[in-house]
Amino acid sequence: MADDKWLVKFIDHLAFERDVSPHTLANYKRDVNGFVAWADERGEKSRGPELWRKVDAARIRAYLAWLHPTHAKSSIGRKLSGLRSFFKYLVREGHLASNPADGVSAPKAEKRLPEFMPVDEVLHLLDSVDSEGLSGGRDKAILETLYATGIRVSELVGMNGRDLDLKEGAALIRGKGKVEREVVLTAKAIGAFKSYFAMRRDAGVALEPEGPVFLNARGARLTDRSVRRILDKRLTLAAIARNVSPHTLRHTFATHMLAGGADLRAIQELLGHKSLSTTQKYTHLGIERLMEVYDKAHPRA
Repeated sequence: MADDKWLVKFIDHLAFERDVSPHTLANYKRDVNGFVAWADERGEKSRGPELWRKVDAARIRAYLAWLHPTHAKSSIGRKLSGLRSFFKYLVREGHLASNPADGVSAPKAEKRLPEFMPVDEVLHLLDSVDSEGLSGGRDKAILETLYATGIRVSELVGMNGRDLDLKEGAALIRGKGKVEREVVLTAKAIGAFKSYFAMRRDAGVALEPEGPVFLNARGARLTDRSVRRILDKRLTLAAIARNVSPHTLRHTFATHMLAGGADLRAIQELLGHKSLSTTQKYTHLGIERLMEVYDKAHPRA
């Protein structure tokens, strides 16, 4: 399916003006082209600007209704959000007088509480990592950092040497849209970093200010996918059957901090959430349930 000129310009706007990630760009492109494919199936002969000028709220609702039997409500909501952003751009550029998606409501998605690990389980995982050898030292530092800070896996692998201040126990993180924030490192995380960096020096791959903090076996920057594989391996070795992703450790950090009495706005800042409402989902877990798995604000502090 050939992309029309308005869609190409929209994707360029997201990539170069808003610094949107390649993954998100692909989603936007897929969402808009999905609507085009649906219009094709209905015998719509218009393409590009000719098609977009004819789209109204009724057409968008018909498209969402067509998606309903085969897509989750959250997926439908995301596709509507992608279309709404596209039309918003067209209005801003003067191609359309109004946004036809503004009057369309997304289906209410089922509320899903974040999955998190109990304190005893996450401490068992961290303590089970054999930090002997370069890969072991690296894996220990990775898991301690994820739980100590609640950073995203993309933020973890994007860290460079200059972003760490082990003396002050802090790290500079570049989040979504390259927005910077500072996070605090626990004593365990600092110790794991020092041990890992000492092993790197001994192996002839000392940490450089502009170089990646975490390396793969070939000496290149570790990827998101590699971190997920490392976590899977460490879960297996720790005999933990739970389905845990790096994002689960992010939820675990936030949940344990909140349960221990940490301020919600402080957690928002540490997680890099733009809106407090995003952070508030952790309050829905219920304080009684949280206190069962949490003894203090952060066990590694």
